[in-house]
Amino acid sequence: MGDSGCPFCRVDAVLANDLAYARSDQYPVTPGHLLIIPKRHVRTWFDLTDAERRAVDNLLFQAREWLVARHQPDGFNIGMNCGEAAGQTVLHVHCHLIPRYHGDSEDPRGGVRGVIPDRQRYD
Repeated sequence: MGDSGCPFCRVDAVLANDLAYARSDQYPVTPGHLLIIPKRHVRTWFDLTDAERRAVDNLLFQAREWLVARHQPDGFNIGMNCGEAAGQTVLHVHCHLIPRYHGDSEDPRGGVRGVIPDRQRYD
């Protein structure tokens, strides 16, 4: 597939299609936290082909249904880190699908804006 040293080039799927797969996050933020990963070794979302982006998007919807059936979350965060300055540590594009539950955070307002904590709240 790709880079032999890349942990995401070894497919360990709970769901898959021809171009992408979903796996459990090794360090989950909440129960059920999944990663949606293209099978081709490529660095960021912006490097994917149109077909790969569609495959990841389709798998996001399938993974959401899979999570609803198994974990009954109250909401979701979806996010990607594109580049080291954005926090990407594994340089193989991957999308986080994080199930959210009432009470899992004292104040969830601002959601993904929390990547820069001082800017999370805008009120």
